[in-house]
Amino acid sequence: MTSIRVAALALALLGIASGEIVKRQAATVSEPTEDEADAFTKELCRDKGAGEWFRLDLNDCRDVIQCTEAGLQALRCPHGLAFNLELQTCDWKDNVKNCNQKEKKRVVKPLLNTVEPLCQENQLACGDGTCIDRVLFCDGKFDCADESDENTCDIKSDPNSAPICNPDECRIPDCFCFNDASEIPNNMDPRDVPQMITITFDDAINIENIDLYQIIFKDRFNPNDCTIKSTFFVSHKYTNYSAVQEMHRLGHEIAIHSISHSNNETFWTKASLDEWEREMAGARVIVERYANITDSSVIGLRAPYLRVGGNNQFGMMEKNAFLYDSTMTAPLQNPPLWPYTLYYRMPHTCHGNLQNCPTRSFAVWEMVMNEMDRREEPTIEEDLPGCAMVDSCFSNKPTADQFYKFLVNNFDRHYNTNRAPMGLYFHSAFLKNDPEILDAFLFWLEETLANPDVYFVTMTQVIQWMQDPQPVSGLKNYEPWKEKCNVAGPPYCYGGTNCELNTDELPSETLRLATCMRCPNRYPWLLDPLGEGYF
Repeated sequence: MTSIRVAALALALLGIASGEIVKRQAATVSEPTEDEADAFTKELCRDKGAGEWFRLDLNDCRDVIQCTEAGLQALRCPHGLAFNLELQTCDWKDNVKNCNQKEKKRVVKPLLNTVEPLCQENQLACGDGTCIDRVLFCDGKFDCADESDENTCDIKSDPNSAPICNPDECRIPDCFCFNDASEIPNNMDPRDVPQMITITFDDAINIENIDLYQIIFKDRFNPNDCTIKSTFFVSHKYTNYSAVQEMHRLGHEIAIHSISHSNNETFWTKASLDEWEREMAGARVIVERYANITDSSVIGLRAPYLRVGGNNQFGMMEKNAFLYDSTMTAPLQNPPLWPYTLYYRMPHTCHGNLQNCPTRSFAVWEMVMNEMDRREEPTIEEDLPGCAMVDSCFSNKPTADQFYKFLVNNFDRHYNTNRAPMGLYFHSAFLKNDPEILDAFLFWLEETLANPDVYFVTMTQVIQWMQDPQPVSGLKNYEPWKEKCNVAGPPYCYGGTNCELNTDELPSETLRLATCMRCPNRYPWLLDPLGEGYF
């Protein structure tokens, strides 16, 4: 088939050519027959993976096609973007380095499923037939000469993956898993289960948002007469640690959101165990030292941009005694999911664009982020994709009424089904920068607190309840939720010392660190989290 005939046929299949192009080519070649089109499509898709996007030619880096059961599907990225074959998504043009490639790089796959076994027991075959120990597959290190042992490692393919939930073996308080989303710890009647709500805020705590937190949390009480509580996932840069110390004193939970908050999302997906340790365990060292948190309560984390770090992230968490992660997102569904432990396989898809979910078994709780329903009228409107962070749920600035309805609809979706904990995951600017939205939130908060079975709690408090489930009638004096019930008295210090510092890791930058503790020698960073000035 001549090159011009191939082009004409491909354009006919794709349906993306303009009328002028088709007319000019029609004068040169005859219309392809249906059989020729089918044969061309079959050959084009012969070695393509399910859902894989690829280029037909190199004329425009915005254009790609995909093989589907219905035929070829075309995609054109918006102006200013190009299609990144490796990430399989539209990206800023400057970030795309593969416009000269038609398809993503092919990798060699191991020979895991063969008619006759190729290797002895407890061994598997690399792509070239070499046998190595089974435990070496998908361990983050290349052991096969062709590197095939690390090329098929999703939850369904990892030969060492965590088993499917076995509720007979997985028992609270140490383990909770499920095969049916409607399951509740201890098989309790939903009417006896408190509707727990976790309000979380990501990123720095500082003078820009501390007044917002006072407005939200001061003098608001759960049905057990304790103040409502929240979890803060704190990133290091720009954080005022005297403010973090005060939030912890008041009974809120401090969790980790990394030191660098690197804006390279791929970094979090591919980071090594050591890199995760420097970012997260290092951030905990900083928080504990400069916010003077000495009760070993910093036990949770959330990765920046909700980018899951796979087995390396969770291996680091297990090694450093982090109790829970709250990074993984579960797609919108009814009923929503309860948190679960990762001793067994996660009970939902690895949701999100090119996410790297854990495949192995880990002694870690997953405070899964159930996507929220963004529709104003869920009972009559057509389905829309869900959203995790509240500020990502609105394509345009919502009105106060729209936001209020959003909160009510999603509360009802939890409360009227299995009462899985409802998560409201914020960046402070969403509430801080819009007084009408904040007012709508506070109105909903007061209205919701009028329910005698609704509690606003920290993520650790959710886990405490799941490990020792108590009916609503027994929560007035439930000891784990009475700690720091109503904290009185002044802050440990007012404002603290505003230390002016630098570090060789961030040359040419002068940074400030506010703390009630003694100023460090240098600005704490990845290689020197205590700021001692040597590493």
